[in-house]
Amino acid sequence: MTHHGLDDPLLAAHAWGRFRTIMAWMTLLAAIVSAGAIAALAWVQGPLHLVTMLAVIGGVGGSIVMAGALMGLVFLSSGTGHDEEVERFDRPD
Repeated sequence: MTHHGLDDPLLAAHAWGRFRTIMAWMTLLAAIVSAGAIAALAWVQGPLHLVTMLAVIGGVGGSIVMAGALMGLVFLSSGTGHDEEVERFDRPD
């Protein structure tokens, strides 16, 4: 039996490992950028309330992590051959 894309356990393990690596780096970047945004706001506005800091973490950090997740899923789909499978299925015979 031949395996394609994520049906192949070795390819799936590699692809999901790459996705987790991308997510780890994007989470680290989100933490650094969120901390920088909080520091900049505190420098401009003075002491910040906890709710403000949580909003910055959620808005800035959440946006970066979401962008990383979507980018990682695109790489996952493309790298495992799912995009080619859809194109092959969509072609008229």
